[in-house]
Amino acid sequence: MLAEGTLDIRDAEAAERSPLAARLFLVDEVEGVFFGNDFVTVTKSDDADWQTLKPVILGVIMEHFVSGQPVMLDASDIGAAHSQDTENGPDAEIIGQIKELLDTRVRPAVAMDGGDIVYRGFDNGVVMLQMQGACQGCPSSTATLKMGIENMLRHYIPEVVEVRAV
Repeated sequence: MLAEGTLDIRDAEAAERSPLAARLFLVDEVEGVFFGNDFVTVTKSDDADWQTLKPVILGVIMEHFVSGQPVMLDASDIGAAHSQDTENGPDAEIIGQIKELLDTRVRPAVAMDGGDIVYRGFDNGVVMLQMQGACQGCPSSTATLKMGIENMLRHYIPEVVEVRAV
């Protein structure tokens, strides 16, 4: 879907940059659209029946691609969230190691579930991460952060003492 990075759209107003997301938000039960490099994740309202909604969503996606319209009108700020941190300073090497582990070991696994994980900062041994797409608000995302990602980062980077969701 996107050449690089990810994009999490949570309302119809924010969908203006994406003709596909704008079409999906015309479906009443759609509450979110998340684009990865080769997938789209659609979040439905809690009371919507997925079995009923699925053919509608698939129809919207197919119609969009047949129309020849782009997924994004302006992709200039896509992926900006991945480079929000200062690369200079006393923690630059640690931050680089954290980002490398997230990119190579965590992000591919999270993407398989229709989501993404974004590095948001490192302060006094605490890594701040944001779950996106299908992983945002998922009941198992806290367990994934604490038991999976935190344990892995602490194993490879002794300076990491905790992982927090933001």
